[in-house]
Order: sequence, then structure tokens, then C-alpha cells
Amino acid sequence: MNTRQTRVRFAPSPTGPLHIGGLRTALYNYLFARQRGGKMILRIEDTDSQRFVEGAEEYINEALAWCGIEIDEGVREGGEYGPYRQSERREIYLKYAEQLVENGNAYYAFDTPEELDAIRKEYEEKGETFAYNYAVRERLATSLRLSADEVRERIERGDQWVIRFRMPENEEVEMHDLIRGDVKMNTSTLDDKVLYKSADALPTYHLANIVDDHLMEISHVIRGEEWLPSAPLHVLLYKAFGWEETMPDFAHLPLLLKPDGNGKLSKRDGDRLGFPVFPLEFHNQKDGSVSSGYREEGYYPEAVINFLALLGWHATGDQEMYTMQELIEQFSLERVSKSGAKFDYEKGKWFNHQYLQFRSNEELAEQFMPILLASTPYTLHPTPSLETVSKVIGLTKDRVNFVSELWEQVNFFFVAPAEYDEKSLKKRWKEDSPKHMTEMLALLEAHDDWSAEGLDNLIMPWIAEKEYGVGIVMNAFRICLVGAARGPHIWNITDVLGKEETLSRVRTALEKLG
Repeated sequence: MNTRQTRVRFAPSPTGPLHIGGLRTALYNYLFARQRGGKMILRIEDTDSQRFVEGAEEYINEALAWCGIEIDEGVREGGEYGPYRQSERREIYLKYAEQLVENGNAYYAFDTPEELDAIRKEYEEKGETFAYNYAVRERLATSLRLSADEVRERIERGDQWVIRFRMPENEEVEMHDLIRGDVKMNTSTLDDKVLYKSADALPTYHLANIVDDHLMEISHVIRGEEWLPSAPLHVLLYKAFGWEETMPDFAHLPLLLKPDGNGKLSKRDGDRLGFPVFPLEFHNQKDGSVSSGYREEGYYPEAVINFLALLGWHATGDQEMYTMQELIEQFSLERVSKSGAKFDYEKGKWFNHQYLQFRSNEELAEQFMPILLASTPYTLHPTPSLETVSKVIGLTKDRVNFVSELWEQVNFFFVAPAEYDEKSLKKRWKEDSPKHMTEMLALLEAHDDWSAEGLDNLIMPWIAEKEYGVGIVMNAFRICLVGAARGPHIWNITDVLGKEETLSRVRTALEKLG
């Protein structure tokens, strides 16, 4: 591992919303940089003009900010190595592409798409696969076959061209990956990749990322394993430029896999199984589609980060809950797995449940209040107090994963039951329940001590004296108050409802069920 100042980059393309796998890549880069006192750079690689999506760049910045991933240098933040948007660096790349041509490591190719399609068809008819490589490049319309005058003439008259890397024949390329160890590949299996295209005056990823990483003094390239097959080309490019001494260390992260482990996680998996694969909701302006996001689904950013960090990385102990600072302190590439990580979206819900429990009842009440006020027209509590809502949440929050699920758990505190659950009635409302509730109503009406202890000391001895059975009486009482066999301890319910509302609900139940 090199000893230069740590500078890492996250370099997404603005071709759509940031995938959760890309977010994990950004997170690992951030943790690595912060642990080593280094810099986190955000570079927007927008050289693919055909796939550019309006609003995607803004989305990327917002998603990283929501997750607490701080950018030191980037399009928004600026920095001395900018510009940080590749489309604003286009004049840089041609110079370096031409440098490779001049030193013999690249060449001009003038083949038209139609000509290449014809060649591929010829190979297919022979049962072979066409590869643009050492075996064919000096027989095609390239500067390796054409004279210098003809090359210049073609360029001057406006013929479209590309610059291709001249891949060496039968050469072993060796590199060390910080996750996967030593990696070797023979160049005979690789084709001559396009580095630059005259059609749009833009480089391909292969050239642009090498040049930019060099000029921005990137010390470590931490990216997804889908780029591992391209790593030998990138190593050769560094050598071709004479930049071996400043070549970054590489680390290729394992894939995020489908929940069943069969293949790479996709948006289709999320749509099929009902979970987001993007950090934020994304509105596609081209087709009007809306993709769900973790933020809008009610996840806390800390939960998402904690969940993602453990998908492919493991700490030294059994701890599962980490603050961002704890992740920074413990993170290391040595403990990143080589194999893909199954995306257990249920585990993500578990993490959100834990972080919800950490929050105070008052904070959750403030988050829940808009849902509460929008859920129903109030008849009992036109304006529920924050104190009351906080008390209710304290009784029920351990039963939910998201604030949005609270209404289902607490609605009966604020709205008297208009109907009664049939299954609960069949099981809990007995033949003698009207008689029991009538007697209990009389006791409660005459009783002033509305504390849990006071009510317990009133009702329990009465049940024992009458030999009614605690379960029979209290289950029927719960149905009167809640409308179903659910909810926290019964005296907690009566405490929130108060005497007047409790008695009113018993009377109503007797009228409807009696």
C-alpha cells in the first residue's frame, strides 16, 4: 500500500439515480479516506452523452449528503484539481490520447460502424467471434496500415475516427488488488479498447478515468468488481504514460447480490419484492416513472449506512450497531469480503427499527404528528397535545420499524372504535361479557383514583370476589376500548384515554354489542 496522502474518488455517471451498490462504494471510499486523514473527491463522469439523465447529478449530491458522506472536493465544493465534471475537461483528454499515438501505444482507426458490422457478420458465418486486436488491426483502416499522409488527409476532410489502445500481444499483466490479492491476465484475451471518439470529442471511461486519477493525484481506486476485467488495461495505460510510480492502489469491491444470492441486485428485484434500491426517490423526467427511495420509505440515514457498511465488510467482533465515527475507526479493506453479499432487505428494516428505538418519544411524536393529523377528522381530540402523542408512542414504538407504521398501532388512542374486530369478538366477547362490563362500568363511574395502581386495586379484587376470571373480563374490556384484542397494557390505555373517554367507550360497546 502506498504512503502518499490518501485521496480517493467516487466517480458516478449521471445516467440515472444512484444505485444502492454505488452508495456502498461511495461509503467505503469515504470511510477509508477519513480513517487515514485523507480527502474524498466526487467526480462526475458525464462523458456518455447518449445516456445522460437530467437531474441525475443533483440527485447524486443530495443522496450523499442525506447519508452523511461528506465531500471534500467536487462540482459543488470546488478544489484545486478541478473541474470535477468530465464534460468540462474534454480539452484535456485529446492531448493525452494523441500522446499515446505518438509513443506507439495507440493508433487511429477509421472503420465505420457499417464496416465493423460487416466484419462481425463474416466471422459469425465462420462460427468465430470477431475481436479488434493484434490479429486484425494492421489489416483494417488504421494508422498502423495507412500512410501518415492518408491518416492526415482523412482527419482533415472530417472522417470520423477513434483512437484505440494498442494492446500488447501475449503479455502477462500483473497487479495487486488490496482485496483480492495478486491478479494476473494475459493480454491475448483482451481487445484494443477505444480511448477517444472524434464523433463527440469525448474520451471513453478507460482514458478519462486514468488521466483524471493521475491529474487529481488519486492514491487509491476503490470501485466495484465489474471493473476488475478492465484493470489490466488501466495498468498498461499507466505504464504507457510513464506513470507507474504514481499509479494508485486498486481495490475491487464485491457485488451486492439479489436476496437469494443469484446474480447482481437490480431495480427489478426491488420492484418484485417491495424494497427500494435507491437512497432517494427518483422521478424520471423522460418517462414519468417514479422509483422508490429509502428516505421516502421512512428509513433513517444512519440505519441505511449501518446496513450497507456490513454488506461485504465485517468488523472484528460481534457488534452490529455503529455510528459513522465508529465505522471510520474500524473500517479496513482487509476485512472486505471477496465474495458477493446477499441483500437482506429484512435486515435493513431491523436496523431502522433499532435506530427508531434510539430516538426520544418527543422526537418521534414530532415526526408522527403530520401523519396523525392527516389520518382522520378528530372527534375526541381535535388537537392532540405533543405530550399525549409522546406518551402513546412510548407505549407502542417497539412494535414498529417505521414512523409511518405507528398509526396502525395507535389509532384507537385518538379515535373511538366505530366497529369491532370479528375474530376478537368471536374469541374474547363471551355470553356474560355484557353483564361483566355493566358491573365494571358502575365501579369505574364511582371511582376517583384513575392511576394504574388505583384501577388495579379496584378491579382485580372485584373479579376475584365474583370469580369471573381475569382473562374473560379484561379481554372484553379491551375490546370495548380498542375494538380488537391488541394494544399495550390496559391500564396504560385507560391512563391516556382518561376516565370520561374510557366510560364512554364502554357504554358505546354495550349499546352495540350488548
